[in-house]
Amino acid sequence: MTESESMEPAREEMDWTRYGVAVRKLAQMVADDGYRPEMILAIARGGLFVAGSLGYALAVKNLYVMNVEYYTGVDERLDLPVILPPYVDWVDLDNAHVLIVDDVADTGHTLELVRNSALERVAEVRSAVLYQKSQSVVDCEYVWKHTDLWINFPWSTEPPVVDLTQAAHQVLDA
Repeated sequence: MTESESMEPAREEMDWTRYGVAVRKLAQMVADDGYRPEMILAIARGGLFVAGSLGYALAVKNLYVMNVEYYTGVDERLDLPVILPPYVDWVDLDNAHVLIVDDVADTGHTLELVRNSALERVAEVRSAVLYQKSQSVVDCEYVWKHTDLWINFPWSTEPPVVDLTQAAHQVLDA
């Protein structure tokens, strides 16, 4: 091991195989609890994978997405999370039981924002995450594992395959 490797902070490592086991156990927790959501609300982006997997495992076809921007990098975030369009259409969901899903409840501020938004419009809200950290302001009902380490997820550890500076110029030129 090199000196730089030994100085890197410890991280929680999740590969695709471990993800499959974790998300199945998370689904089993929800099922064993008797909770039967009519809707799964994914927090994009990390929650998309988990929500889709739980949708299949729990036989829930109504999956919605809420885009929230908070993290801008490893341990770098905005002052407050911000809901981005497109917005969830809450019409005819007054009696719905909703499962809010994300990959991790780190500070919990994103989950809190989404939960409060949903609670104003539906009958019941519960949350499911793969990981929850001790500082989270939201205590999720369903958690696969508690950790305070940074998590390397299989979908976010590799850099993008596109040149981000070129992609930014294309957006600005459009």
